[in-house]
This record gives sequence, C-alpha cells and structure tokens, in this order.
Amino acid sequence: MLSSKNMKLVAIAFVIFYLLSQPANAANVVNNAFSALGDAGDSLATFVNRLG
Repeated sequence: MLSSKNMKLVAIAFVIFYLLSQPANAANVVNNAFSALGDAGDSLATFVNRLG
C-alpha cells in the first residue's frame, strides 16, 4: 500500500500535471476557490457584526 508520504507526492504530481496541461482551467479553479473564501469571510463578518 502507498504510505501517506507517497500519497502526498502523487497528489502534488497530479496538481503539477494539471497546471501544466490545462493552465486556463487551473486558473479558474484557483479563482473560484479564492472567491468562495472571500464569500465565506463576508458571511462570517456579517454574522459577527449582527451578534453585537
């Protein structure tokens, strides 16, 4: 079986392959991830502001 270290290396290799083979799609994934984080931050800020 693959160890945890080997699984991490396989995952990193897959990410590098994806970035090199489809850079436009990889950029969209990153933009969507940061957009989701921004939305989550805005929602958390709204929640905290309404508490007090």
